[in-house]
Amino acid sequence: MMRTFRKHPSQAVRRALPALACLAALAVLGGCGHGTAARQAAVAGHAATKRTQAQRPAVRRAAAARLAPAPGFSGTGCNLAYLRTSLHLAGVTVDSAAMDTSGSYASPSQQPLTGLPSFCDVGITQTDAAGNPIHIDVWLPKSWNGRFEGVGGSVYACGPWYFEMAPAISAGYAAAATDCGVSPADLDTASWALHDGQLDRPLIRDFAYAGIHDMTVAGKAVTDLYYPSRLRFSYFNGCSTGGREGLTEAQRYPADYNGIASGAPAINWTRFIPAEIWPQLVMNQAGDFLPACKEAAFTDAAVKACGTSGVISNPSACNWNPASLVGDVTPCGVITAQDAQVMTKIWQGPENSRGRKLWYGLERGTSLAGIATAGQPFPVTVSWLGTWLQRNPAWDWRTLTYQQFDQLYQRSVREFSGIFASDNPDLSAFKKHGGKIIIWHGLSDQLIFPQGTVRYYNQVRSAMGGLRRTESFARLFLAPGAAHCASAAGAAPAEPAQPMDSLVNWVEKGKAPATIPAVVTDPATGLVTPARPLCLYPLLARCPGQ
Repeated sequence: MMRTFRKHPSQAVRRALPALACLAALAVLGGCGHGTAARQAAVAGHAATKRTQAQRPAVRRAAAARLAPAPGFSGTGCNLAYLRTSLHLAGVTVDSAAMDTSGSYASPSQQPLTGLPSFCDVGITQTDAAGNPIHIDVWLPKSWNGRFEGVGGSVYACGPWYFEMAPAISAGYAAAATDCGVSPADLDTASWALHDGQLDRPLIRDFAYAGIHDMTVAGKAVTDLYYPSRLRFSYFNGCSTGGREGLTEAQRYPADYNGIASGAPAINWTRFIPAEIWPQLVMNQAGDFLPACKEAAFTDAAVKACGTSGVISNPSACNWNPASLVGDVTPCGVITAQDAQVMTKIWQGPENSRGRKLWYGLERGTSLAGIATAGQPFPVTVSWLGTWLQRNPAWDWRTLTYQQFDQLYQRSVREFSGIFASDNPDLSAFKKHGGKIIIWHGLSDQLIFPQGTVRYYNQVRSAMGGLRRTESFARLFLAPGAAHCASAAGAAPAEPAQPMDSLVNWVEKGKAPATIPAVVTDPATGLVTPARPLCLYPLLARCPGQ
């Protein structure tokens, strides 16, 4: 079967050779038969989403069995007294150290883990300059591959997410995670940010960037103390907030990691988080909260018009007009002109009071259940606008007007960009250090607008001297049909099989990826099968009819 590519509008003709390479991979994998329903359920708790992804055995570290343990390992270093006397870091105390040979791990607030290798479990407390205690976990597997992996957080939490550490140690990595001093139980509301009507600036700094750096320094130091051979390479792996943390590391601490895998990065935080309230604002101001079946009708019609097998390969090129459904009958009523106007404004994205576009909207074909469920805004956004910007956790989002939204949006950018945006395109220090970055984003992300990531990457291209120079150390891959951090309901679209494997090959063997392997996972059976690969931006894999 012949397969072709749809080029991104900005693609230059000189990219023909990478296109052919991607085309050949498509022919081998035959991934065009894998589609997804147009409607994908939103993430019900982002940590649960990332846990599901992390536990897919074929997705996570399929090559783990090929890794050899470090020579000379004895395990005698898993000794609390030894680590306490040997670790010399300011403000750092080793609280615990014990070998875990049970093969399982249970945390009161997270899903139990099984099938784990034997590892040394080290608990650390680091105290910041303001006296805030920060908890760090370091897991040190008996069979070590000479590498360290820091893992990231989600939403308003750094972690520690043990379901991210588990596949890392199973693949032979020493792994570290941290809570950055804030409770992961406060995932969606971040009440920790406000005390007595004042923002806790030191704790915000820890969460925004300092906590991950401190975890990295401590985690690598413990790793070097524990194993008889030296640490060879360090990697960071995260999605969403974790993806933002990875890029923050490259921007602020370019020597921390040799390689960074950044999925659906929550960069541009000060812009996209306020933008997430836009669908609710539009519906509230119009007095027209679209019921789920009408939203589904618009979504399905867009997919039918612009894609096949439930996937739109290039949603930014889909201009299907919702007005074409006016008069159609759905189980929840006839679609009206007002409904179509509301849907159009949601897809177009937020504007200021003068009609100037502020940020991106949801892509056509993307689930509306994440931020556009009638009358149910994403709690992270409400917390940002209420607690963080107005110092008012009790703020009622229903009182928001277009003019007030414009003011809050501008305040968000003005007040927090320096600490939270993580969108500095100057990565020259990271490149000089020899670092490599793989960024990937699902084009049906229902929580973080993928065009924001594309925008950032294009800014990096401009700052770093063009596409070719940027691709020498940073590459972007877009996943058509994939939702936030590759979560989905129904038969999933193609998602990265394991970007870490591609990253390791690039860092350690100099093999820059023109594509990264992808798989589809059946959520009902857990069956994982190969799919069309993800192409190097600005290329997009395309199946016949898409």
